[in-house]
Amino acid sequence: MEAGVRLSTGVSKWDIREKIWDYMEANNLADFPRPVHHRIPNFKGSHQACHAVRELDMFNRTSEVKVDPDKPLEGVRLVTLQARKTLLVPTPRLRTGLFNKIVPPPGATKEILRICATSQGVKDYSVPIGLDAKVQVDLVVVGSVAVSEKGWRIGKGEGFADMEYAMMVSMGAIREDTPVVTVVHDCQVVDIAEELLDDHDLTVDYILTPTRTIKTGCKRPKPQGIIWHKISYEMLERIPILKNLRYREKQAGKDVFLKDEHPDFPNARKPEDSDENAKTGNTKLQTESTLAQVGHCHVGNDSLNTKSETHGALTTVYVGNIPPGTRVSELKSALREFHASPVRLSWQGAQCRAFLDYTDKTTAERVVSSLKGLSLRGQTLRVEMAKNQRNKGQVEINGQRNK
Repeated sequence: MEAGVRLSTGVSKWDIREKIWDYMEANNLADFPRPVHHRIPNFKGSHQACHAVRELDMFNRTSEVKVDPDKPLEGVRLVTLQARKTLLVPTPRLRTGLFNKIVPPPGATKEILRICATSQGVKDYSVPIGLDAKVQVDLVVVGSVAVSEKGWRIGKGEGFADMEYAMMVSMGAIREDTPVVTVVHDCQVVDIAEELLDDHDLTVDYILTPTRTIKTGCKRPKPQGIIWHKISYEMLERIPILKNLRYREKQAGKDVFLKDEHPDFPNARKPEDSDENAKTGNTKLQTESTLAQVGHCHVGNDSLNTKSETHGALTTVYVGNIPPGTRVSELKSALREFHASPVRLSWQGAQCRAFLDYTDKTTAERVVSSLKGLSLRGQTLRVEMAKNQRNKGQVEINGQRNK
């Protein structure tokens, strides 16, 4: 532990964060971006610490490595690419999915690989990885604000590293013995009381600093999946992929009650409230249910829309790759679960597709984002904006006209 970071007994997680951030700022121990408060600190010497990952036997045995997008972990991302391993980077704040797979161009030079390891490179040289992708992560590398030699970890307080790990467990992307590594400055290694840890907190197996490699020998169990009763509706709305995982686990019969629904939570909402909220402003979907039939059925404006509504006022979302034999009720149930009920649904089951009409483009784009990676009967659906508005049963998707 760095002598200058002194922690008194009875401190909270936030007290520890503040002590570390204040100390690093006062002693000029960080590079850009500054100040380090509310960040995973980009500490001086991070590249030296990151390169120590090459000395770990497990790194040499890995083929797929998940590294957080934090600036001080840039060196680990570079080493992973240089070793020709598969690099997976979580999307920032999980806004658009879970992983991006970094794909350097053929014959990439050292300079291009260096760019690929940066935040800009993650944007320019990556492809999204869906929930159905066969991913098996061999090594997890996370950033930290503070960590103890016992393996107790404290992040910046937003919980994304913990959430990402829990999601990987839920999608079967990691094993129980998958090692977790963190890279920090020596001053960030401090004593942390175990009672500060919660059951959703991620622990680490190795700590890399500019001067040391610490094997924690941590035996505390890591999160075994998403703890739904600690997830709020507000978080569910902010992280679309979380909705998708919840829907899957609900279909599998698992307990997915949210914090807001839990009977011990003040003013708890009933589970059916989410369905009712999804129906608000979309009661016309109930009329549609008697009209959309398996086969090829367009629900026209005479059945769902008022006379003031026109085709031009609606924005269409295309849903393809629907498994043969799927019923329209299955799609509608999924749409309600994701708060994505349209004002009009045109079901073309025989063609394995459907068209969803929404009142405006913003709503339609939100739906496309929310339904990313959605699957029915084990098959991932193709959900995207229709390039042109539908006209007489035709729609153009990415330049291809379907009839």
